[in-house]
Amino acid sequence: MTAPITDILGPYIDAVTGKKATDIVVLDLRGLTSIADAFILCCGKSNRQVTAIGEFIIQTLKEGGTKPLSAEGLKEGRWVLLDYGDVVIHVFSESVRDFYDIEGLWTDAKKIKLESGTSDRDT
Repeated sequence: MTAPITDILGPYIDAVTGKKATDIVVLDLRGLTSIADAFILCCGKSNRQVTAIGEFIIQTLKEGGTKPLSAEGLKEGRWVLLDYGDVVIHVFSESVRDFYDIEGLWTDAKKIKLESGTSDRDT
């Protein structure tokens, strides 16, 4: 029996919420694709904040012994993509998130409810 997805997401959610990311949504992709078990989507209010959130996530998870397989978009600060294998974190500026509509592309994915202090985005 596989562990619930929420068991592995804790450190990732903690890292995402550490720099005041907004509109956090977690998509459970298990059974839908082999690229990842979960996507974590969030926004920053400016390009600088998007970069800061991405850098904070990398540093926080690295301190816990987890390094990304790849990290893209840190210099531009419009869409930071952090691939941790089973978990992929997307940090967007609001306009880029709306344009690419990742939630709309993955409508079959189950949204995972987060504890209070974070926000679900209903689109």
